[in-house]
Amino acid sequence: MTAPLRRVFVRRPGTDVSRWREYGWLAEPDAARLSAEHEALCDALAQAGAEVVVGEPSPSGNVDSIYVFDPALMSDAGAILLRPGKESRRDEVAAIRADFEANVMPIAAELTAPALAEGGDTLWLDDTTLVVGLGYRTNATGAAQIAVALPAVDVLTVDLPHHRGRGEVLHLLSLISPLDDDLALVYLPLLPVRLVQLLEERGVRMVEVPDEEFESMGCNVLALAPRVGLALDGNPETRRRLEAVGVEVRLYAGEELSRKGDGGPTCLTRPLARG
Repeated sequence: MTAPLRRVFVRRPGTDVSRWREYGWLAEPDAARLSAEHEALCDALAQAGAEVVVGEPSPSGNVDSIYVFDPALMSDAGAILLRPGKESRRDEVAAIRADFEANVMPIAAELTAPALAEGGDTLWLDDTTLVVGLGYRTNATGAAQIAVALPAVDVLTVDLPHHRGRGEVLHLLSLISPLDDDLALVYLPLLPVRLVQLLEERGVRMVEVPDEEFESMGCNVLALAPRVGLALDGNPETRRRLEAVGVEVRLYAGEELSRKGDGGPTCLTRPLARG
């Protein structure tokens, strides 16, 4: 998750944002500014050296569909199509399948009911170790089906915190962003104990996000390369702490794109190739 980003999938936002309340957005996005911020994000990814594969907007007005990390998990064998716990997002699976097939990306497996899993609850610790967070959007059956699809991978599960309940669900990657093999940005108060222990066992240094910058997605940083991260503008203390340990922090503006929908740079991108 931290090797140089070579190819990445994103989905262009649509002009119909009328269903924002249905999808739990914090405020109504401005469609024009949403599009402009997304274009700027794509430019930042391209400037980092990545080929940006752009999918078409959702025809159903699903504003969450721009958060393309959730409907699929990438593996050496190809994409594993997931089954989102948020029912209104399940149409994104067929859409991302069509996008992957159009771009000659192999499909390795697809989860089936009653499995639930969202990409935001998956964390690769290394090439053969995947951590899956169990919570309101990802269940044990989902983790078990992922394990079947990845027979050479050690799939470990950790329990996610209730925090504020079903209405404000925290994904596993809301609490941790890996930035190198031996470095991760974390929000320690909510991080599962077993995951803390795994990081310590592996000698991974943890940079802590301050309490006052957790709600503003300070912990959501996309690794563009080892110790190079793309972050939402507006979390200066988190940025200072990262720079103090040698991380280059690049910023993007996401008032419409991220703050209103509560989805940072990791959520907005589905890395397809690294290395």
